[in-house]
Amino acid sequence: MKKLLLALLCLMTFTITNAQSNKDIANVYIKRAQESLGNLEIELSLTHFDKAMKYMDTITSSKVAKLGTFIHYELRNFAEAKDLAKQYFLLERNKKTEEYAQLIELYVNINEELEAKLAEEKRLEEERLKKEKELRKIDSLKTVWTAKSNELTIKVDSIYNFNKNNLALYTKGENFGVIDDRGKIIVEATEYKDAISSEGFILLKNRKSEPNKIYCFNTNDKQGFLIPNVSDFNSLSTHYGHVMLPRGNGRLVLYPNNSYEPMVFDLNVKKIVRVANEKELFKSLKGNDIIDKYNKDGEIKINKEWYEFGGHVGGGIYPLYFEKNYQVNSFLCSVDGNVLKSSSGYQYVGAFYNNKLQVIKNGKTIWVNQNGTKVSNAKDEYADYIGDSKVVKLDNGAYQIMRNGVIVAGDEELEKMVEFLRKNSN
Repeated sequence: MKKLLLALLCLMTFTITNAQSNKDIANVYIKRAQESLGNLEIELSLTHFDKAMKYMDTITSSKVAKLGTFIHYELRNFAEAKDLAKQYFLLERNKKTEEYAQLIELYVNINEELEAKLAEEKRLEEERLKKEKELRKIDSLKTVWTAKSNELTIKVDSIYNFNKNNLALYTKGENFGVIDDRGKIIVEATEYKDAISSEGFILLKNRKSEPNKIYCFNTNDKQGFLIPNVSDFNSLSTHYGHVMLPRGNGRLVLYPNNSYEPMVFDLNVKKIVRVANEKELFKSLKGNDIIDKYNKDGEIKINKEWYEFGGHVGGGIYPLYFEKNYQVNSFLCSVDGNVLKSSSGYQYVGAFYNNKLQVIKNGKTIWVNQNGTKVSNAKDEYADYIGDSKVVKLDNGAYQIMRNGVIVAGDEELEKMVEFLRKNSN
C-alpha cells in the first residue's frame, strides 16, 4: 500500500512539474510572438505562436486569444482569426474595456472579410467548374472532329496532279485509279498496274508493258469504257503492245503484237479507225510521186522496196512493214515523201493533233511535224488545274483534300478544328 501511494505521489509530482515546464516554454514563445508582431514580422510571429500552442492544451488567457486573432487577421487567415476572437470573448470577463470594443470591431471586419473571401472562393470554384466543363466539351468536340476528319481521309499512297477537268490519277498499293478534286473515287484502284493521263483522257492498263486490257476514262464527259479486245482488231494479236499517248482529238495509236498494222482507236466515238478506201489512197500517193507502185495485195513500192501497208496513224503518216516481220520498218510521210526508218531509231509514231505527232525514237519521246522534222514538245491543254482544291499529305501517309480551308470528301465537308470548335462550343 505504501509503495502504491509513493508511485502516485511521484506521478503527480512529474505531471505538475511537466505542466509547469510546458507553460513556461509556451510563455516564452508567446512573448516572442508579441515582439515579432510589434516589429511587423507577421510570419515569424505566427511561427512563434504556433510553437506556443504545441505546449498548451487549450488557450486559457484572453490576451493569448487576442494575440492569435491579430496575427491571423494580418495574415488574412480569417477563419482562424474568427475562432480565436470567439475564444477571446469567452475568456474576457470585462466587456466594457476599450480592448473589448476594439476586438468587437475587428470581429465585424473579420466576418466581412471572411464572407468576401468565401464568396470569392465560391466564384473561383464555380469558374473552375465551368472551365472544366468547357474543357471537357472541347475535348469531346475534338474527339468528334478527329473521328469526322478520319472519315474524310483518303487512304491512298499517292495522288497525282488534277487536270483541267478536276480529275487525277491516284495509286493504292500497286494499282492505279481515278479520283476527283473533292476526293471522290471515280475508278477504284483495284486492278490496273499502269496509267497514262494525257490531253483529257486517262488510260488504265492491266500491265505496264504489253497490256491486254485497257480502260479509258474520258475526263470531258466523265464516261469510262474498255478499249475493244485486241483480238477484235487482229485475231493473231494477244496484247496491245506499245501504247502511245491519247491526243486531244480522241485519237489513240497502239502497236499490237503479230500485226502488220497499228490499231488506231477514236476514244470519242469508241471505234477502230481504218483507211476507208485503200485503193483510192494508193492511187493518190502514186499520182503525187510519193510511192512508185502498189498492188491488189495491199503492198506499196518505194525506192525498189515492197512494203506491207500499215494503215494511217494521222497527219499523212503511214507505217510500213516488211513481209513476215511484225516490227514497223519505217514511216512514210506523205506530205513530202520523207521516210522515217527504224534503222535510224524510229520505233513508234502516235496520233496527229495540233500539227504534232509523238514519236518514240531510240526509246525516248520526241515530237515531230508531218514531214518528220523534230519540233517542240506538245503542250497538254488539260494539264493546268484551275480549281480550288489542294492535296494535303498527312503525317500518317494518307491524304486529305482542302478547298477554301475546308476538308472535302465527296459531298461531305469539315471545317478546320479551330473553326469547328469555335462554331460548336457555344
